Amino acid sequence: MFEEIISSLRRNKMRTALTGFSVAWGIFILIVLLGAGNGLIHSFEGQSRRRALNSMKVTPGWTTMQYKGLESGRRVKLNEADMREMVFANKANIIEALPVVTQSGITISHGQEYVSSSLTGVYPEHPTVEIARQKSGRFINNIDIDECRKVCVIGDKTEEILFPQGGAIGSFVNASGVMYKVIGVYSDDNNGTQSMFIPYTTLMTIYNKEGFVSRILLTTKGLDSEEENDRFENDVRTILSQRRNFSSEDTGAVWIWNRMKNYLQTKGAMDILTTAVWVIGILTLLSGVVGVSNIMLITVKERTHEFGIRKALGAKPRQILALIIIESIVITSIFGYIGMVVGVGATELINTVVENMESEAFTDPTVDMSIAIEATLTLIIAGTLAGFFPARKAVSIKPIEALRG
Repeated sequence: MFEEIISSLRRNKMRTALTGFSVAWGIFILIVLLGAGNGLIHSFEGQSRRRALNSMKVTPGWTTMQYKGLESGRRVKLNEADMREMVFANKANIIEALPVVTQSGITISHGQEYVSSSLTGVYPEHPTVEIARQKSGRFINNIDIDECRKVCVIGDKTEEILFPQGGAIGSFVNASGVMYKVIGVYSDDNNGTQSMFIPYTTLMTIYNKEGFVSRILLTTKGLDSEEENDRFENDVRTILSQRRNFSSEDTGAVWIWNRMKNYLQTKGAMDILTTAVWVIGILTLLSGVVGVSNIMLITVKERTHEFGIRKALGAKPRQILALIIIESIVITSIFGYIGMVVGVGATELINTVVENMESEAFTDPTVDMSIAIEATLTLIIAGTLAGFFPARKAVSIKPIEALRG
């Protein structure tokens, strides 16, 4: 039987090649699309893991609406009392609140080298909320906070400029006339100028910020949906509006950047992307399967006379049925396997290129081998079904009518 199938395929090389190409192309496109989708999803998940997803920033801004006779365009200022009130009113959803204060326009120098940067006064828990991966040394600790120590943690890009020969840890840098001892170096994804972290209490003492903070970092709990996060944001803005005299509907007065809400929205987009990839891939596969079915129908029509002779000589219907179906399976199996191998190879090549580029916007665009095999097996099953209906037509042919044809 297999010799007969191979002979039939050889007699129609061009037709077999075109049909096989449509099958291979379908599985190839599916795997490449899945790989591309995985690249975006893996990148999104990797970036999400590096941050506390249950966190948000509350940053004072400028009013954009008139309120109780007060003009718009007023600068809103927040202090630690505002933070404590906000925490007290939402203690069911707030785990921790951290004030952050900044001082811009600072020149940081060491020897003849210098950079223009800013100082950021933080608490020890800061790296759990913001991206600040410790590269060497240590971060700010509670003793630094309690004693208002003049210590700092600089960015790795700042280290490259100020300490080209290394040896930053333990050295001193001059920040616009104030000397700080470098206790650590951090790295982040910021392509611009990195801030220099110092103890929160040190910055407040030296620069006399009058208790006003630059932003408030919150870690939250129990906010698992966009609706719950919207409700929480409205509560926070309402409390602050009452304390700082602006409309609770004025989103410009206080900016709230909610990572959990952004995560949920992006995750929803990723789920839609995954569904779209599968739909497009399956439709492409179906086009190949339809091609196989059409070719089998043509084959049955061309071999009508032959099938009539076979039945007249005593061939059983299941033998003719098996002949057509197996031919369909052979085409989908061989070319489906080729498409799978080429598709997996393409995703691995893309992965190598992405790794060399060190891109974080597109990570590990590969497909799990089990998924590729499952997709190929699905294609083979579909190919079997594609051959079944033409095979039924071949079996239904009456010997006398076939011989007349």
